[in-house]
Amino acid sequence: MTEKILTVPNRAGIHARPAALISQTANRFSSEIMIDKDGMSVNAKSIMGVITMAAAFNTQLTLKADGADEKDAVAAICALFDSKFEEE
Repeated sequence: MTEKILTVPNRAGIHARPAALISQTANRFSSEIMIDKDGMSVNAKSIMGVITMAAAFNTQLTLKADGADEKDAVAAICALFDSKFEEE
């Protein structure tokens, strides 16, 4: 299992567009990918799950991936966070 702590970098938080980018990216991989926030765990491949986290600016999330391509999956999702979902 690969884990990474992420902080929501964009001022608008994780709304529909970033959630869609996360789920689209996660669905490119075979690994199970979960995002944890305050004891709640959601499937990163589910856009609705990602939206329901209500992750605001500077919220800390734990990204977990388990499977054959887990390292690539975590790197791809981290790249989205690093680019601030191309919003800023």
